[in-house]
Amino acid sequence: MAMKIDFERDMGGVAVRSGALRAGETRVNRKGTDTSAAGGVRLKTIALPTEHGGWGITLEPVLLGLLVAPSLAGAGLALATVGAFLARHPFKIVAGDRRRGRRFARTPYAERFTLAYTAAALGGFLLAVLTSFDYTFLLPLAAAAPLACVQLWYDAAGRSRGLLPEVAGSLAMGSVASSLALAGGAGWPLALGLWALLAARFVPAILYVRARLDELHGKGLVRWPSLLAHVVALAAAFALATLDFLPWTAAAVTGVLLARAVYGFVRRWPATARGVGFSEIAFGALTVLAAAAGAAFGL
Repeated sequence: MAMKIDFERDMGGVAVRSGALRAGETRVNRKGTDTSAAGGVRLKTIALPTEHGGWGITLEPVLLGLLVAPSLAGAGLALATVGAFLARHPFKIVAGDRRRGRRFARTPYAERFTLAYTAAALGGFLLAVLTSFDYTFLLPLAAAAPLACVQLWYDAAGRSRGLLPEVAGSLAMGSVASSLALAGGAGWPLALGLWALLAARFVPAILYVRARLDELHGKGLVRWPSLLAHVVALAAAFALATLDFLPWTAAAVTGVLLARAVYGFVRRWPATARGVGFSEIAFGALTVLAAAAGAAFGL
């Protein structure tokens, strides 16, 4: 009997209202033949991640590195970064289906998107390697590889929403700004400073967003980890600016982020999960622009 499946979005990708089949997929038996009618497959839910935070954590390092030190090698590395980010979502779908020991209607599409995005990432990386004047830009990526592996392991295990994989993944992604800066000819102090700035941006933001979402979902509010992380980030940013690893505008914007957290906790604003997500995109853009302007004009 044919069964109509209705999809809906959640923070992690695709959820299903019907309990008969997961994600509206065709169930197959051990011989690989269909045992139920195919449900509709919405390619957008497979091809594109829906969480706002992931887009911000990916695009902020890319834009920051390209604005500070643009280069053809950097453009290739940017393509590689976006391709790797896009491949992560269908990869999680494929890994989840394999954990269940089943193939659904979505599975072959997820596999194809994973391969296509991975090919784009490899092509971008090859462009970066072939056009870079040296290979020092690979060092931050190599240093961040263990952190990326932690996130991928949790992705494959279906536990990607924990605090550890989120922090590890964001710190790994921050290395992209450092590599882009090196590929564009920037010096090591600034390159490392950009990575540190993004760590000071991402880790407190993750704690802040998790605390706000817990509050909005009625789970209580624990403020001190986020506020403490913001204070440490502010002190670290000003120390790096004093040592000429960061422009002063980059240090100043961490003060704005601390003020944002205090205001958000006290005034309970934004008042919706969607509002919290979009406000973080805006503050991420502010961080990138402040750091890039400071590096360009020596502020």
